[in-house]
Amino acid sequence: SSRVLWTLAVTQFGCGLFEEMSSSTVNHGIHTYDIVGRHIPTEKNPKPQLYKMRIFANDEVMAKSRFFYFLSKLRRVKRANGQVLSIKEVEEKNTSEVKNYGIWLRYNSRSNTTNMYKEFRDVSLNGAVGQLYNQMASLHRARFFSIQIIKTAVVANEEAKRPHIHQFMGEGVKFPLLHRIKRPALPKFRATFAARRPSTH
Repeated sequence: SSRVLWTLAVTQFGCGLFEEMSSSTVNHGIHTYDIVGRHIPTEKNPKPQLYKMRIFANDEVMAKSRFFYFLSKLRRVKRANGQVLSIKEVEEKNTSEVKNYGIWLRYNSRSNTTNMYKEFRDVSLNGAVGQLYNQMASLHRARFFSIQIIKTAVVANEEAKRPHIHQFMGEGVKFPLLHRIKRPALPKFRATFAARRPSTH
């Protein structure tokens, strides 16, 4: 039929042709939005096709801007002749459990285009994407608008590939307390000054 819902996986800083999954400090200010838009109906095409994009952006204004940017590249629909039918922020259902996220991406460097696969541990996809942008900027000098996220997924422990992810797996994982601060058991034992220097290691 002429009214087909196209699903295009598009992030704030890149686009792909695969549908992808998507606290200010945790996710680095990145939010996930589902946007549905289309070409303005005309006499020649009264029922234009619908296009759905999942976009990572800081706010709705930036999300709409990126929506029309990628739509103009992929389907020749721009802001002047297009319209947004709905925009909805996607919330993570479970943010109380740490998960392994795998991200497939490509980015444009100074010399060529490189494909990559990276893994991150976080409580939400927004946080994992924020880690991705920070790591790409620091290690590869990749600018935000040169990164294209193709696909994201939750990776099981047995399917993880990166060594820095494996070190957090297993039942006997222990974390040393490097900076212990002794505190009084009751408020009446608190003192502004102490005769001995505290030992925190």
